[in-house]
Amino acid sequence: MTDGRGLFEHALYAQPRRAHGYCVDDVARALVVVVRAQSSWPVVQRLGETYLRFVEGAVIADGRAHNRMNEAGEWTDEPGIGDWWGRAVAALGAVVADPSDPTARLRATRALQHALAQRPTEVRTLSFAVVGAADLLAVRPRSSLAREFLTYALARLPRHRIAEWDWPEPRLRYANASLPEALMVAGRALGDEDAVDRGLGFLRFLLELETRDGHLSVTGHCGRGPDGIGPGFDQQPIEAAAMADACARAFRLTDDPYWRAGVARALGWFTGDNDLGIAMTDPLTGAGFDGLEPGGRNENRGAESTLAALSTFQRAREVGLSPRTGRS
Repeated sequence: MTDGRGLFEHALYAQPRRAHGYCVDDVARALVVVVRAQSSWPVVQRLGETYLRFVEGAVIADGRAHNRMNEAGEWTDEPGIGDWWGRAVAALGAVVADPSDPTARLRATRALQHALAQRPTEVRTLSFAVVGAADLLAVRPRSSLAREFLTYALARLPRHRIAEWDWPEPRLRYANASLPEALMVAGRALGDEDAVDRGLGFLRFLLELETRDGHLSVTGHCGRGPDGIGPGFDQQPIEAAAMADACARAFRLTDDPYWRAGVARALGWFTGDNDLGIAMTDPLTGAGFDGLEPGGRNENRGAESTLAALSTFQRAREVGLSPRTGRS
């Protein structure tokens, strides 16, 4: 799926759809996975350089970012601050937090400092970006850019439950677990323990709501309200991956085994412990299938789904679980 320019977004079965081009959304996810891998293998190092160059090149001087590039290497959109921008901030922060390559770290810091001058308002965009800003603040505690962005974001992330249920939004949408994770991350970075506690509470609610007969049954692509009854379809790999990210974060903060079990459920969604009992990864290639549908799985194996699976396997290892068995 990767060439010398970037990571192709879509696939037809296992073959990249080159004509569909590349997007920052997915290349940023790939950069995070590669940084986490901490591998000295030359092929992984080359992937990291390719992805960093792509994300770095997407961020313009005022901090906005392009998202879409065609097969010829031309940006086809106007720069903005949508979800792809938030993913880029998170990826750049991951590079900044990794001391293994000082040159890459400096490049990522420069691009990240440009990006953090922007002020998005969409909750998911803020949630993704908080992680990168917190990484920068951890490395550079005197960074006013990082601290001001986190303060801005925390003031705008919803932290109060609404009347209908123990969640701060009227409906579950997408990448739902990223919101409680952002509350935990920003709260811990700024010393706001109320935000941390609320994030943990919302994550517990979400994990319980999306657990059905002992397995993870994530919100479908149309969302879910207080009166919704699962299972919902189509289920997207990004939801299970976001749950793994948030539960791994909660485990690091609390050392509570409840959250390790949450990572195990997210892992199980990929390995076949889901509403249809179907494995969502290809055992031969490691690629992830694009969605769980009412009658089976989507057999295409694009970038987002594959990265969601790889990220979840990484999170399982981080909390001491075997990606193969889901047990410690």
